[in-house]
Amino acid sequence: MGPEDYVQSRLAKYRDEFSQIPALFEESQIDYEEIMVPVRDGVRMKTCIYRPHGVEPLPVLFQRSCYPGDQVFYEYYGRELARRGYGYVVQYSRGTGGSEGVWEPNVNERSDGIDAIHWLNEQPWVESIGFFGASYLALTGWAIIDQLPEKVKGMYLSVYGTNRFASAYNDGLFRQDILTAWSMGNTGKELHADLIESCKYRPQIHVDEDLWGVSLPWYQDMISHTDFTDDYWQKGFWSILRTNPTKVKVPVVIEDGWYDHHLGSALSGYFDMPEDIKANTMVRIGPWNHGMFCALEGHTCHNDKGEIIRPVLEWAQNLLKEKKHPKGGVSLYIVGRDQWLNADQWPQADRCEKFYLDTALNALSKNAPETHTSSFVYDPENPVPSHGAESCFASHNAVGSLKQPKPRYREDVLSFISEPFEENTLILGKISADLYVSSDAEDTAFSMKVMEVFENGDAYNIRSGITTLAYRGHSGHRQTYTPDEIVKVNIETWDIAWEVKKGSRIRLDISSSDFPQYCAHSNYPGVWALQDKTKKAVQTIYSGKDMPSVLNIPVCDQ
Repeated sequence: MGPEDYVQSRLAKYRDEFSQIPALFEESQIDYEEIMVPVRDGVRMKTCIYRPHGVEPLPVLFQRSCYPGDQVFYEYYGRELARRGYGYVVQYSRGTGGSEGVWEPNVNERSDGIDAIHWLNEQPWVESIGFFGASYLALTGWAIIDQLPEKVKGMYLSVYGTNRFASAYNDGLFRQDILTAWSMGNTGKELHADLIESCKYRPQIHVDEDLWGVSLPWYQDMISHTDFTDDYWQKGFWSILRTNPTKVKVPVVIEDGWYDHHLGSALSGYFDMPEDIKANTMVRIGPWNHGMFCALEGHTCHNDKGEIIRPVLEWAQNLLKEKKHPKGGVSLYIVGRDQWLNADQWPQADRCEKFYLDTALNALSKNAPETHTSSFVYDPENPVPSHGAESCFASHNAVGSLKQPKPRYREDVLSFISEPFEENTLILGKISADLYVSSDAEDTAFSMKVMEVFENGDAYNIRSGITTLAYRGHSGHRQTYTPDEIVKVNIETWDIAWEVKKGSRIRLDISSSDFPQYCAHSNYPGVWALQDKTKKAVQTIYSGKDMPSVLNIPVCDQ
């Protein structure tokens, strides 16, 4: 889908959703004003205001954005929201869309946002404020959520998470397809560099100057701090953002998709909330990608409710117009069942189904097999391509639950398959694998993909995950490894709600790469972004009673 087709499809979706909410005013009755609002250091932010003529005070919906290319959407929002009795205010981030100052992602959104929301709070025509936004626009909300003035009644924040480290790294491996691509799109200049070429470039620390023709210190910082214990993550803006969910004082809606690259980070923030804050927080997770489109192949998906603006309008109607205090809870779409699971709090699995890897038979068994090994060669110059991914974005054709290749479709992919399930089984939570492994490299990666194999043989990915020997055990700091030493590693996926059908099988693929969802491990120790060479590595998986490599599946009996 090209850029213009995307814009038109998005506008058509908005028109359909707005058409379900009656308008109170004609378009000719809508006033538009554009002003420059100063913040604490004197820099002025371009602020666009839409409101029905002569109506005040009124409820206001507020956003802050760094995307002037989305102006057509904000203009449509403004007119249609004002026609339904709201004020709509959108302010552009520093250095974007006509706002003064120099654009640098993330770091100015807290101070600028606090000043903006307090300015809006002081306007006499504002009765109450609801903050809403998706992706970076949700970040601008999370960044200020602990410093809200009295007129702010709630926030509706979609497809974004506050744990930036979780969004950027998984056990030392950088999520390139989203963050390298996003960085390329936010350099402040037009780029013609190829994403895959950029992702493969070594050392990655120089890709901005060598391929993009611009120096991005903020990208260099992000890709060179791989330890969660680094001050980069533990102090300053990223630390404030990560801990802000614990300081929420207003009702919040957290909305995300099972195949959005921010899901893990979003749920990390939710799980960190104290129970009294969770009681005022609504979590809604659908079968969507980052754009809120259904991301499922091979499944019926008639009940996905992938609406963008109508839920916000219903929320604003209850919160701002009717002044009702919203109730917290959880609403999860169950893949395979095409139904929603609704609960007062996050539901827990009832038990864990264990499937032992049998490397002799390429099987998943309910009982530990005899001792055996299986090996493959991992070449970082020929990584396994991402296909069916949770945290891809730019490679949009790789996102979601997709039909998978046949078992062992590459020499560096091991496949293990279970017996058919005897009944429908609801997976609920994080899938994990405990693997006994060794490598002839000083550091390397091990990846997995879990699939449902239907009775006709078609396989569709449920979840994937990856780890490294340096960060085995999900350590927050780098560890050493002695080549050929047998160690136990744990690979954990993001949460999922998925019903495996009676007669289906589970398939587990083990490899050492998932590119460009994650950077391709060089097989050398150290910070990935500083490495300028690669080498092949021999990887071995062990199974048996003494070294029981096992797939752990959380099962809910409801």
